[in-house]
Amino acid sequence: MSKDKVDIFDTTLRDGEQVPGCKLDTEQKLIIAERLDYLGVDIIEAGFPISSPGDFKSVDQISRLIKNATVCGLTRAVKKDIEVAAEALKHAKRPRIHTGIGTSDSHIKYKFNSNKETIIERAVAAVAYAKTFVEDVEFYAEDAGRTENDFLARVCEAVIRAGATVLNIPDTTGYCLPDEYGAKMKYLKENVKGIDKAKLSCHCHNDLGLATANSIAGVINGARQIECTINGIGERAGNTALEEVVMILRQHPYLGLDTNINSKLLFDTSQMVSQNMGMMVQPNKAIVGANAFAHSSGIHQDGVIKNRETYEIIDPADVGVNESSIVLTARSGRAALAYRAKLVGYELTKLQLDEVYQEFLKFADRKKEVLDDDIHFIIEATGLNIESVS
Repeated sequence: MSKDKVDIFDTTLRDGEQVPGCKLDTEQKLIIAERLDYLGVDIIEAGFPISSPGDFKSVDQISRLIKNATVCGLTRAVKKDIEVAAEALKHAKRPRIHTGIGTSDSHIKYKFNSNKETIIERAVAAVAYAKTFVEDVEFYAEDAGRTENDFLARVCEAVIRAGATVLNIPDTTGYCLPDEYGAKMKYLKENVKGIDKAKLSCHCHNDLGLATANSIAGVINGARQIECTINGIGERAGNTALEEVVMILRQHPYLGLDTNINSKLLFDTSQMVSQNMGMMVQPNKAIVGANAFAHSSGIHQDGVIKNRETYEIIDPADVGVNESSIVLTARSGRAALAYRAKLVGYELTKLQLDEVYQEFLKFADRKKEVLDDDIHFIIEATGLNIESVS
């Protein structure tokens, strides 16, 4: 079955870097940007050029470096922002200006002290001006998740006429439920005149833990770009995690959607970003966490030892992890102990295993995890004359 391509728009270097304490210097940004290009990311949002001289320099340097991906710079719907972004992007092989404005009642009233007609005028003016510098212009309707669908459709129609090539529909506060966000995309696909001239994009935040689910609902309902970050880092509770949406689409081929991401580089890329940003990846993080392919329950361990697919839907090698991990704890069973003992050189008979297992349980009750060196100690403690063949 032929698959529709979903573009991956990585904003690790812009939205991801907005996390307190995660400031990157230009050299670090270049290292990460080059890896994102190698990973197969379609668009790299390199920064917000007008925000600081450092951000301008990073966008400029990344524009010169990147060979394959589109390089994108963020702006507000302000002429000076757009001019500075265009200057920073002038050496990019595939430049994109990402401009926009808030569209929800809350933003219009409290942030801009404005009205809907003026917001549309400002949106159109920003897109039209950006279009004088680059062909590829993405428009973001900030807080689209809480924007009434009929008004959002009016804004989208207007900016398409002004030349927008991508329409970013952000769930800025992470408020939407997946059904709501998917329905919003479907509404826009069916009600925006000229929608065939632009690509809908998902930009979801994780305030309620729904960023990935909302992005998947978005592409199922017609979006063809997902904006995301490595490890899901980002402001507040973070953004959609790149590694999660990539593997969800790959593990559900019946959706008919896929990306160009080389998934075998996901774990290594996750580690690179974690180290450069000083942001630890939580152990239970999907796909790239230390425990993503680790098993400590005896029932699970027995199943995985017999056939990995009993408890793993992803082959660890597909995301760059060497192998599944059988972790010995007080919850482990005989099968796991025998498996790990064999790895360190002990071929235990059934009777030997029964005795070693009783000693193992005593040891495991005193220690959170039993390591390979501990296995030697446990076997010695039984008094059995079992020689290691390793």
